[in-house]
Formats: sequence, C-alpha cells, structure tokens
Amino acid sequence: MALLNSKQVAFIAMMSAFGNILAGISINVAPILAATSPGGGGAALDLSHIATFIAAIYGGPLIGAIVGLLGGIYSGYSFGFTVGSLGLLSLIGIPVGKALTGFTTGLLYRGLKVSKSSRPSTFTVPIVLISFIPECLFTVFYFLYLVLYFYGSAMAFMLPIVIPKAWIEIILISFLMGALVGNIGFRDFVSRFLSSSKRSINNVAKKN
Repeated sequence: MALLNSKQVAFIAMMSAFGNILAGISINVAPILAATSPGGGGAALDLSHIATFIAAIYGGPLIGAIVGLLGGIYSGYSFGFTVGSLGLLSLIGIPVGKALTGFTTGLLYRGLKVSKSSRPSTFTVPIVLISFIPECLFTVFYFLYLVLYFYGSAMAFMLPIVIPKAWIEIILISFLMGALVGNIGFRDFVSRFLSSSKRSINNVAKKN
C-alpha cells in the first residue's frame, strides 16, 4: 500500500512550492543580518512555515514533515549561500529543522484530536507554538555544536538574534493558522487536494 495517494502528492508539491515562494519573498524583503565572511551566519524574516503548518494540520505528520523539508529548501539555500554563508550545512540543516516542526504539528494535532474539539481554532494556536519547540532546540544545537564541528567555532552570538526572531514569526503564524482553521472557504480549498481527509476537515468547520 502506498504511503501517499496522488492527491496527497499534489498537495505536498503545492504546499512545498508555496513555502519556498513565501521564503523567497520574506527573506529578500526583510533581511536582518547578512554574513560578512565565509562560514558566517545570516538572519532574515522567513514565513515559509505557513505552508508547513497548513500541510501538517490538514495532512498529518508525514505530509507536514515532507512539506517542512521541501518547503525549507529556499531558506536553507539563502542562509547557506546568500544571506548567510554556512553552505551545505544550512541547506541541509534548516529544512531538517522545519521538517521537525511539520512532523510535531501533525502528530499533536491528530493525537489530541483538535479537529474534533469544540474550539479547534482556539486550540490550534497553542499547538502551533508547542510544535515549534523541537525545531527551536535543534536550532540551538545547530549553532552551538554542528557549526562548531564543521567550521571549528560555535556561533552562540546568533542565538539572541535567530531565536527571538523565530518565535515572533511563529506567534504571528499561530494566530493566522487559528483563523484559517475556522475558515470554511479555506477548508473547501484544501479538501480539493485531500479528499480522503475531507470528513475530518469538515469537522473543523462545523465546530466553528
């Protein structure tokens, strides 16, 4: 039995492209810190997780993880080769971190049966916030240990920049996702790509 059907694959492709487009726009519009030397770090606004959360909430942990991974490619490239200069470490590490968030979101959303709750929009906000914690911890590990291993010195100075920026993004996205979960028109749009999950998506709208 295939893990994913054709509609789910199409949904993954659409959401991954959407994530990279969001990253491209936000990173280029709002750079915060650019690397000045090889192996240096960079920071910028990155809204690609909007696609990750949509995929995870409506598609589950596997689809959320895949979209986080694929939808984070532009972010990884930018922070590895343009805004930052950590190279392949960034190109691989950033998408992996985003995949963690996608997987965690889908796991919690389904495990806690948020779509069947009396107030799914309200519960979506804390679920999104909690789901970012694994990626946040991975980011700390990335700058303190992975960068140290590959480049010879840690980049602890990046954490007071990157971590608060990331949490501001996630807080804003959490409220956006709460609003989207309660939007019937958006639910109908997603159901075109995930017909096998249509019943659970409809439940989200009915509870609102």
